[in-house]
Amino acid sequence: MGGGVMVVSGLTLFVIALLIFALALVLLGVRTVAQGQEWTVERFGRYTRTLQPGLHLILPLVDRIGRKQSMMETVLDVPSQEVITRDNAMVTADGVVFFQVIDAAKASYEVNNLELAILNLTMTNTRTVMGSMDLDELLSQRDQINARLLGVVDEATSPWGVKVTRIEIRDIQPPRDLVDSMARQMKAERDRRASILEAEGQRQAAILRAEGAKQAAILQAEGRREAAFRDAEARERSAQAEAEATRLVSDAIAGGSVQAINYFVAQRYMDALTAVAAAPNQKVLFMPLEAANVIGAIGGIAEIAREAFPNRPPSSGTPSVPPQVPRPPATDAPRGPWNREEPNRSDAPTPPGS
Repeated sequence: MGGGVMVVSGLTLFVIALLIFALALVLLGVRTVAQGQEWTVERFGRYTRTLQPGLHLILPLVDRIGRKQSMMETVLDVPSQEVITRDNAMVTADGVVFFQVIDAAKASYEVNNLELAILNLTMTNTRTVMGSMDLDELLSQRDQINARLLGVVDEATSPWGVKVTRIEIRDIQPPRDLVDSMARQMKAERDRRASILEAEGQRQAAILRAEGAKQAAILQAEGRREAAFRDAEARERSAQAEAEATRLVSDAIAGGSVQAINYFVAQRYMDALTAVAAAPNQKVLFMPLEAANVIGAIGGIAEIAREAFPNRPPSSGTPSVPPQVPRPPATDAPRGPWNREEPNRSDAPTPPGS
């Protein structure tokens, strides 16, 4: 009885231990891969497969996890390094590299220390690319440098199962004395451009001023020409009017009207007196003229008016004929044309005496 109990107890312990061992084996074979990662499985040290994110079961004691690769994009800082450009200028440059693992197995077994390999490859190609350019190109064509670096490094890392997505040169620092020289060069270039622009502005202003003076001279000449044309036309019309008046007076004289010539001479006589009296530089005027001649001229004009309008009634308060005054005795004083004696006419006007 006692022996049977001991046998049963020993068998129970063996089963329990076997179950515990099997449970431990199962737990050792269960693997959970996180999102964004991939694990490689090695069987007796040889790569067999890659575990994707999720729950997986491997054979314990036979299979084991080899490498754990992050499939997310990773950034590496490229340390500062000195680069000699093609024109022998020493500059200091640094940057950053962005890469992503595409094939976990190649990234695990094709290269040892993937990040260090990518970093050294980037630094070497940075010196190569930047050293083949002049300093001015280096400072002004940073996008071209990034593109060339990206093409070279991405092609070199393709066998490693890595995709280099971006390379950026972060900073380029020339020596201090070179920076000062570049600043002076830039200032001189800007001064030259400012001088050119100022000269160009002055030239344009001179051209515009000359064009304006030219247009003004043309307009003034046209104005003078138009004024000359108008003056000539006015003189021509005045001459025509004068000729017409002279012709009418001549016709009247030829017709036997002596009053016409009297009117003509009297009008000129009065105009001359008016011009002499209106002179601004005369305060006292001595006129060697006879008042009888002036009055006679006025009477001659009245006589002409009566002959021109014989049927017009005289205005109130004005006598129809000028008052008759005795003819003055003959003297040596000059006589006007109205003082000539007309033997054939009894109605000739007699100028009054003074």
